[in-house]
Amino acid sequence: MAKIKYYFNSQTLKYEKVKLSWGVRILKGLGFLSTALVFSFIIIALAYTFIDSPKEKQLKREISALTLQYDILQNRLKQMDIVMNDLQNRDDNIYRVIFEAEPIPLDVRKAGFGGINRYKNLENYDYSKLMIETTKKMDILSKEMYVESKSYDELAKAVKSKGNMMAAIPAIQPINSKRLRGISGFGYRMHPIYKIRKIHEGIDFAAPTGTPIYATGDGVIIAAGQERGYGNRIMISHGFGYVTKYAHMSKFKVKRGQRVHRGDVIGFVGNTGASTGPHCHYEVIKNGHPINPINFFFNDLTPSEYSTMLEVASRENQSLD
Repeated sequence: MAKIKYYFNSQTLKYEKVKLSWGVRILKGLGFLSTALVFSFIIIALAYTFIDSPKEKQLKREISALTLQYDILQNRLKQMDIVMNDLQNRDDNIYRVIFEAEPIPLDVRKAGFGGINRYKNLENYDYSKLMIETTKKMDILSKEMYVESKSYDELAKAVKSKGNMMAAIPAIQPINSKRLRGISGFGYRMHPIYKIRKIHEGIDFAAPTGTPIYATGDGVIIAAGQERGYGNRIMISHGFGYVTKYAHMSKFKVKRGQRVHRGDVIGFVGNTGASTGPHCHYEVIKNGHPINPINFFFNDLTPSEYSTMLEVASRENQSLD
């Protein structure tokens, strides 16, 4: 019930009721409604700005999960790209050299995608740029994998016609992976004795003394004795320009002139010569020049194991000899 208001009439000296005209009443009603609408708008604006609805909270959780999955996908694509680049390098500079085949031209490996805009259906979204870039990377990687697959098909045909060569070429690790304690790769490393950066012409496989060392390809023992710095070392001639060296052995199991096959035990890990711990120093020499042995571990490593080996061997740490 509305309150009744009075005023003092000085003419009649009485209190009389205040009577409002319909125009005033309408103006007051409109003023009240306007004030209510303004305050309602302010409250709603503040609520939408600072308070999330249940649906908005759910959408934010979904966006956060998708962002995390995208980051994981990007990291996987980077790892796959690293492995693919290494496979391409090995294909052109190792395998095709071995089989006397021409390298695949760069314009074939890196050929683009012609024609209409392939990603038109991904445009006009909030995250269009992100989706298009990721899809492009996947498309490029897929094409590179296809080209590499066709290249390996060609190499497979070459393998059939060059079986003796494939048996002779170094293709496994000289030490069983289960016995490894550490690796120091090919390239410039800190020398453990002289404490200077020096070219390391092989890979050091740290393993317990007495661990078997295997021939990495068929061949003939051309040296089995001591060499300054290398201690007890064995050298195998595999033919086709390849020689492998195994150093710092504790003892031999073969002698000079003996023919060996890939996987035969030729000696055992030791700590002889200029060595700071038991390990096998392993070199691959092609036409008189040392090359990175990691390019030849394709017979006993899975792609994931090879990727891990590649990452570890590339670290510029201290060698063991």
